[in-house]
Amino acid sequence: MDERAALRLLAGELADAGDDAAVVDGHVLTTDMLHATTDFPAGTTRYTAGWRAVGASLSDVAAMGAEAVAAVAVYAAPEFVADELEAFVAGASDACESVDARYVGGDLDTTAEFTAATTVLGRTDDPVLRSGARPGDALCATGTFGRSGAALRLFEHGEIERANALFRFEPRVAAGRALAPHATAMMDSSDGLARSVHQLAEASDCGFALDGDAIPVAESVREVAEDADDERELSVFFGEDFELVVTLPEERVADAREASPTPLSVVGEVTDSGVTMDGEPLPDRGYTHG
Repeated sequence: MDERAALRLLAGELADAGDDAAVVDGHVLTTDMLHATTDFPAGTTRYTAGWRAVGASLSDVAAMGAEAVAAVAVYAAPEFVADELEAFVAGASDACESVDARYVGGDLDTTAEFTAATTVLGRTDDPVLRSGARPGDALCATGTFGRSGAALRLFEHGEIERANALFRFEPRVAAGRALAPHATAMMDSSDGLARSVHQLAEASDCGFALDGDAIPVAESVREVAEDADDERELSVFFGEDFELVVTLPEERVADAREASPTPLSVVGEVTDSGVTMDGEPLPDRGYTHG
């Protein structure tokens, strides 16, 4: 059983699960676990790890259109090294401060490999779910895609400082708040654009038609990609970019663009069924844990 099959199993047992975060009495709550072998390439600093770990959970809050309130984390490593622990906390704290939230502590543990588990609390009276997309809506996305894939290539090539900088993405909390009044559905792109669109299609019982040329690709991708196919792989399927993927009524796109502090691109439209890009079926493929 892979991660998505496990999530479907649990969704049948947990009424509040299934979106980017659980919604409980005006609050949203989300948790993530990241490991050295799957999430932190060799060369990732503890500062970047702290930022990225908390940022992943902040991104879930952003996808609900919620305000981020506070974060906690579990820091687990084979041994505690003062400089590494302090750097992790600094990264986590700075990620929170970037979205006007607070990092308020957590727990320590020893384990065979470096692992971080984070939980973020948010607040909203009107969360945006994945299930509201309607045929005729515009499919939009914030920012650019492929940044994390490019960072991985730079880690592999030994460009450690630049790779770490690319890995510290901006959680789109402010954009999520700005888009929420206009959106019919929203989620983050942690598993990649292609897989996110498939997940939205499943939740909203609809389809999508994407325009490949309209997908905003990070400049760093063009610098490391071997060819056009490789560029598409990094920007559409790699994942871990934590942008927002949102559906909007056509008449609300202009207002949403004006409201969003992050550039918003129209990358396709909602259809009755099927998921395509440039008229061809778009594979349901992306980042998967385990």
